[in-house]
Amino acid sequence: MAGDSTVTKEHGDRTTPILVLGKVSEILNCFSIESPEPTLQHIARTTGLPASTCQRLVQNMVREGFLDRDGDRYRIGLRLVQWAAPGTLGLDVVRLVRPILQVLRDTTGESACLYIRDGAHRTVVAVAETHHVVMRPFLVGQVMPIHAGAPGKIFLAFDPGAREALLPTKLTRFTSATPGGWAQLDAQAVRARQQGYFAAFGERNSDVGSISSPVFRYDGQLAAVLGIGFPTQRVSPEDVPRLGPIVSEAALAASAALGYRAAAPTEEISE
Repeated sequence: MAGDSTVTKEHGDRTTPILVLGKVSEILNCFSIESPEPTLQHIARTTGLPASTCQRLVQNMVREGFLDRDGDRYRIGLRLVQWAAPGTLGLDVVRLVRPILQVLRDTTGESACLYIRDGAHRTVVAVAETHHVVMRPFLVGQVMPIHAGAPGKIFLAFDPGAREALLPTKLTRFTSATPGGWAQLDAQAVRARQQGYFAAFGERNSDVGSISSPVFRYDGQLAAVLGIGFPTQRVSPEDVPRLGPIVSEAALAASAALGYRAAAPTEEISE
């Protein structure tokens, strides 16, 4: 009816207000960069919702994947991250890096991707697809574990929070090439830091490889990971010495677009 401020839906023999969405929004507003993992008490206090109502809604949001629970603290769930990923097309980082992805795709001939990390997973937020007929599809919003594949090694090498997020999780073996323990992962992270890029073959899918490099923000913190993905029938480990520096140069260009300026090397002063 025109003029009604409350929209309802029928639920059995009761009428449930859609205004519950407003309460869900209030709960989600409790999560921020400054406070990414509030407690239930903090959420109830901040929203002003009755404790029983707040607890019921938060439990339902955990059940639906909107939130994740870790002890007595909560954080935004991966399901929301997946839904939000297409909206990242409007983010400055994606807008600024997209042309660089397209150049990287055209230079290497392979699909170029940009990843961000959420906990122990990485999400594709931008893609420039290869023009080859034979390809491995990469989709915006695609979520993958960080322990398998080259992008994850870059997160482990340059993002201090990545190792901490991955430690409690099970290192699932997807193929025989998937790292099965921390000794191997730590060695790979060291190599990634030394090279400035990392190449992996068959770690998540036996017929897929990837080469990735870090993208830094203006303050020197890791902003994202940039790289290429390809079928192993077209790119082999012998191609890495050629493609690795190209991916690294693209990542440096992306970092520069975000305002990052690498420190100039110090010159030795001879007496």
